[in-house]
Amino acid sequence: MGLTITEKIFSDHGGAVARAGEIVRVKVDMTIANDITAPLSIRAFESSGATRLANPEGFAICMDHFIPAHNINAANQARISRDFALKYDLPHFFDEKEMGIEHALLPEKGLIIPGDIIIGADSHTCTHGALGAFSTGMGSTDLAYTMATGKNWFKIPASIKVKLNGKPARHIYGKDIILETIARLGVSGATYKALEFVGESLQYLGMDDRFSLCNMAIEAGAKSGVIAYDSVTEAFLRGKKLARAPKIFASDDDASYDQTIEIDADKMEPIVAFPFLPENKRVISEAAKLGVRIDQAFIGSCTNGRIGDLRIAAEILKGRKVARHSRLIITPATQQIALAAQKEGLYDIFVEAGATISNPTCGACLGGYMGILGDNERCISASNRNFVGRMGAKTSEVYLANSAVVAASAIAGEIADPRSL
Repeated sequence: MGLTITEKIFSDHGGAVARAGEIVRVKVDMTIANDITAPLSIRAFESSGATRLANPEGFAICMDHFIPAHNINAANQARISRDFALKYDLPHFFDEKEMGIEHALLPEKGLIIPGDIIIGADSHTCTHGALGAFSTGMGSTDLAYTMATGKNWFKIPASIKVKLNGKPARHIYGKDIILETIARLGVSGATYKALEFVGESLQYLGMDDRFSLCNMAIEAGAKSGVIAYDSVTEAFLRGKKLARAPKIFASDDDASYDQTIEIDADKMEPIVAFPFLPENKRVISEAAKLGVRIDQAFIGSCTNGRIGDLRIAAEILKGRKVARHSRLIITPATQQIALAAQKEGLYDIFVEAGATISNPTCGACLGGYMGILGDNERCISASNRNFVGRMGAKTSEVYLANSAVVAASAIAGEIADPRSL
């Protein structure tokens, strides 16, 4: 019986054939914390008596949730990470000077390498599996253990194969495909599984779309999302200064999967996930008929804040205006993405359309700042979660969609089909 890509990564790290269901202790290549989770990890690390990081080159802190600080508590919380970074002279500490949302910034910096095992104290750490790695979220004390030892314990997940067929239809992106996947499986249908994306459609999906696919694997309950290394991965990594050569793994033809689902991307239409679960799928032709008034539209987050998303939005917004009763917030995921958007003239389009552009931050996505919803407000968002109170007031509603649908809805002032513009 052959091995899946996930089993092969663990076999490589453990030095022996490893299969789903086994519990192993292996080296972790990259450990990631942020301004919310790092202080908890730091306290646990220091209380353990540890005096040195086992793998300083494999540890990163990204200040991305409440930076610049929006209140005194956030400022004091951030200082814990800053003091720790200075004390240990961390090589990969990203603050306001080089800011970005962790799951966009670290791949951009070349710190995510195919074949790696990566953990982070953030549930959307599964994003990095798009580069052919195993990447998953863990608790802050789990991170502290890895900070001190360089290793951690894992139960190797079984895999679900998601086979993508055909060239994606017009305005179909990675976001739509993962929303369709979640609708098929349900929000707990892939619990502790690895979602492995394969098939013809991948050749048409760039890294921005692939990151979106793996990013929301957790919204189906999955432990990780993964896509095997190919020419698209190679092109993304070209020119980046990597710490070591990638290790390239692919699933064997006779590998064992718990389940296989097939999605015909060429027959899809854009999807909107209605409150209050990402599995609540409505195709846009149905959703646009309902006249759902939109108070706020948001494009950003670790799911859809990349340059491709900004280009998609700009194409729709150019020469148009955001509806009088609506507002549009655009948050580039990193400073480099912001610079690229400026150089391409996208910021001119956004401002002329009436959008607000913020610094890179997770703030709006988690209802922290830079876009909090008030009572009974509705937001259509390119982010990843639409739970009760996710972006603000408990009476607010969040609708999830791709960047094209979000931009079109901002113009119309209600959920709208970008194909009609």
